[in-house]
Order: sequence, then C-alpha cells, then structure tokens
Amino acid sequence: MTGRWTVASEKEMINLAHAFYSSVRPGNVITLNGNLGVGKTFFVKAFCKAAGVPASSSPTFAIVNSYLGEYRIYHFDFYRIKNSLELHDIGIEEYLADPEAVSFIEWADLFPDVLPKRRINIIIEETGQNSREVTIEEL
Repeated sequence: MTGRWTVASEKEMINLAHAFYSSVRPGNVITLNGNLGVGKTFFVKAFCKAAGVPASSSPTFAIVNSYLGEYRIYHFDFYRIKNSLELHDIGIEEYLADPEAVSFIEWADLFPDVLPKRRINIIIEETGQNSREVTIEEL
C-alpha cells in the first residue's frame, strides 16, 4: 500500500493504520519518521489493534517492545539511542531479519546505517492542529 493521505482526525488515522495492516506481511520492516507528537506511536498502536494485540505502548525507554497478535510485532524507538552500537548490542540485525515478524521503527532516520535496503517508509507530517499528511512508500 503506497500513496499519500491527508487525515483530519484520530479516527481517520486509525482507519488508515487498519487499511495498511491488510497490506503488511511478516518479514516486513516499516520505518516511521516525523516530528515529535505527529502520531507515529499512535499509528503503530492502531496497527497493533488491527493485528489482534490488545495493548501496546511506546518503547521510548525500552528501545524495543515485542507484541504477539496474528504474528509477532517488534516496535523500536530510536529517539533516545546515542549511537548505532547500542542497536547492534541488542541484536537489531536478528530482529529485522525475523521472517515471522513485522518490525516498526520510529525515528528510523536517526540511524539509517542499520536499516535494511528493502523496507516500507512512512512519513507523517503535521499540516494543521488535527490534520496530518501520511506518505507510505516502498524502498
């Protein structure tokens, strides 16, 4: 699922995340980029709900959270990472290579050197107080 959408409410963001869910398969790595507070974590939480995960949370302080729904979901947050060595220490390569899981990475642009070349990139930009422009592209 690639394209550009304007969402004007939380409900529309949830609907977009649920539509995106239907196009994602285990083995996919999804990067999320955008300014603080634009809805990256909100999008992942909505996706997780669609995948049958009853509750999810931001991994800002844990680096990675793991959820089990229809399949395993790894949710990374690079915001507080100081260098890519920290990511290598937790075994990021193994996480991202897991063919039975979907991996989400918030703030992925901070450490592009650890990202696989093949991935789905989501950019969320604030266009108004409650509106966002969401771009989904396959790299």
